[in-house]
Amino acid sequence: MKNIVIADDSLFMRNCLKGILVKGGYNVVGEAENGLVAVEMYKKFKPDLMTLDITMPKLDGIGALKAIKEINKQARIIMCSSMGQKYHKEEAMRSGAIDFIVKPFEKEEILKIIEVALTKPLD
Repeated sequence: MKNIVIADDSLFMRNCLKGILVKGGYNVVGEAENGLVAVEMYKKFKPDLMTLDITMPKLDGIGALKAIKEINKQARIIMCSSMGQKYHKEEAMRSGAIDFIVKPFEKEEILKIIEVALTKPLD
């Protein structure tokens, strides 16, 4: 069973995503409400995959992504955002994200993206 950490400042969104992942057969080992906690969760759990919201307090998702990539260049991270702004997606992908999901989540789409992200060869 693959371990996943979810980072989103919205408890509602964390619960939605957690429900989808658990029903999909994944183990959610941690949840973070801001970017700083997300980086600490990554260090603590070394998950197979992490989801990061773009807009979070203390340290945004892009900042957390960059910090985690400094810890482990092979980290598998999917960015999530309710803002489908092209700039955020381009910045996230340039910074090392595997994929980008726009909220609201579609269950089948999420599970497919996560499955691909977990099996995609890393550079």
